[in-house]
Amino acid sequence: MSIPCHGGAIRVSAATSTALGAVNLLDPKSLLQAFGVVGVAATLFAETGLLVGFFLPGDSLLFLAGIAASPVARDIVGVRLSLPLLLLVAPLAAIIGAQLGHHLGARFGRRLFAKPDSRLFKSAHVARAEAYFDRYGPAKAVVLARFVPVVRTLLNPVAGILQMPFGRFLRWNILGGLLWTDAILLVGYLAAGTLRDAVGAQNIDRYLLPVIALIVLISLMPLLVEVVRHRRGRRAAEGTEPGAVGGGHR
Repeated sequence: MSIPCHGGAIRVSAATSTALGAVNLLDPKSLLQAFGVVGVAATLFAETGLLVGFFLPGDSLLFLAGIAASPVARDIVGVRLSLPLLLLVAPLAAIIGAQLGHHLGARFGRRLFAKPDSRLFKSAHVARAEAYFDRYGPAKAVVLARFVPVVRTLLNPVAGILQMPFGRFLRWNILGGLLWTDAILLVGYLAAGTLRDAVGAQNIDRYLLPVIALIVLISLMPLLVEVVRHRRGRRAAEGTEPGAVGGGHR
């Protein structure tokens, strides 16, 4: 097959064309087999920076990429990736993407979400992200949002809309990006051999989805801890208010 271009044509093999056409952007294994580390970087950048990327498989892709860097990678994923390269490129892509999201929010403000008939940029999304700022404060919200699908996409522009300073956002963005990406990569890397030995390489596809779902739930733990801590603190504060049971008016 040939692709017309200025000054001639670029020939693309039928195998390459078929492979590109068969890639499923929602399937982490398909992404890794087709694009490797580049696919990881592009997906994380799009999910955190391009606003429309919240449907992409960030958590599951990171976990499977960690497996793809392990000694049993070819048995499970079919390709072998470099762990040091992943540990460098993944957080970098996530950090740059989030900074782009912050810049877009600061540059365009609430106009990003103002279209009333938009299915993506709804004002309710802004309100949800703003609630993170109100509940946890800007710094903690930026870090915790990394572990929550959809919120990690929308909170970055909302941080810009709410005028969180660029430098302060960058500091917490770096911390959150490193914790999120490298932690899940290493979990996948360390669990790969045990997973292969427990279920067998021939049955691995049957168990990948439940394991990835478990990893996503584990990635939500920091948020759940903060929710519990916040509720306990609120109850304690209500219990010490004047008029509360045991400490109020007589």
